[in-house]
Amino acid sequence: MSAHSSLIRIGDLDIDGIGRILGTAERFGEVMERDIKKVPTLRGRTVINLFLEPSTRTSTSFELAAKRLSADVVSIKGAGTSMDKGETLKDTIRTLEAYDPDVFVVRHPQVGACDVVARHTSAAVVNAGDGTGEHPTQALLDLYTVQREIAPIEGLHVAFVGDVLHSRVARSGISAFRMMGAKVTVVAPPTLVPRHLGEALGTEVSADIRDIADADVVYVLRMQLERMGTGGFVPSLEEYARMYQVNHSRLRAGQRVMHAGPVNRGVEISGKVVDDPSTLIEAQAGNGLVVRMAVLYDVLSESQTAAPGVPGVTLEAA
Repeated sequence: MSAHSSLIRIGDLDIDGIGRILGTAERFGEVMERDIKKVPTLRGRTVINLFLEPSTRTSTSFELAAKRLSADVVSIKGAGTSMDKGETLKDTIRTLEAYDPDVFVVRHPQVGACDVVARHTSAAVVNAGDGTGEHPTQALLDLYTVQREIAPIEGLHVAFVGDVLHSRVARSGISAFRMMGAKVTVVAPPTLVPRHLGEALGTEVSADIRDIADADVVYVLRMQLERMGTGGFVPSLEEYARMYQVNHSRLRAGQRVMHAGPVNRGVEISGKVVDDPSTLIEAQAGNGLVVRMAVLYDVLSESQTAAPGVPGVTLEAA
C-alpha cells in the first residue's frame, strides 16, 4: 500500500542505490560541519518514529536526523502506547495514518513487522530493526564508516564474530558487504550460526577464532542474551569469552574493530579493545546521523528538488 519507496531490507537496494545513499550522507556530513546544522530538505514532512523495542543509538539518531532535515517528528515508544492495552500493530498504524505521515520508522521485536506496517500505510516505511530479521540502516552506516575510515569496500575482508543466529545486524551487514565486493567470513560456535548460512549468503563459516587473522575488519556481534532464553546456545558466558572473545591477544596490528552496540564488555569483546582509539565503534555511532538523514531523504526523494550543483540534496540552511 505504501506510495513511497521503503527500506525494509538491505535487498531493497542495489549497488547503485547504496552508492546513492552513501553519497548523500557525505553531503549531509558537510552540513554537520557548519555552525547551523539544519537544512529545510523535509520541511512540511512528518516522520513518525515507532519504537516498540528498546533502543538508544538508533532511536536518537533517527529523531535527530529528521529534525536536522526540518521535518515534523513524532516519537512513540512501546511503553504507554495503546498496544499495551491490546491494540494490534495494524490498528495502531491505521490510527496514526489519520495524521497523514510521510515516513514511518519502525523498530519491532517481531520479524516481518515492517511488512505489516507497509501494507496498511501510504507512507514510506524504514526498518529500524525487526526482531532477528534485518537492520538495513545499520548496514549502510557500517559501509559508510568503512569507506571513510579504512578504504573502498571492494576487496576488503570482513569477519563477523559471535551471535550470528540472533543478529539482524549480521543479516543485513553480511549481505551489504558482499554486495559491495567484500569477502565475508563468519566465526562463531556452530550453535550460533543459522543452518546453510554459508550457501545462502556466500560466506565462509568457521568455528575457529584464529580465522579472523586475515581480516581487515573484525565485526564483533553482541551476545543477545534476551533472545536466547534457556536455549543452551553456549555452555556459559565465561566459556564463550574464553573461546571467542575479541581481545588484543587475538588481533594483529592494523585490524579495525567494529561493534554496533550495546556492548557486553568482557563477554564478546574486552573492555580494552572497546576503549582502544583505533576501534571504529564511536565512528559508527556518529555516522548513524548522516546516514539516516540520507535514508529519510532517499525514501522521499521522488518529490524533492535538488539544489543547483548539489546532485540529490537540498543543502541550504533552514
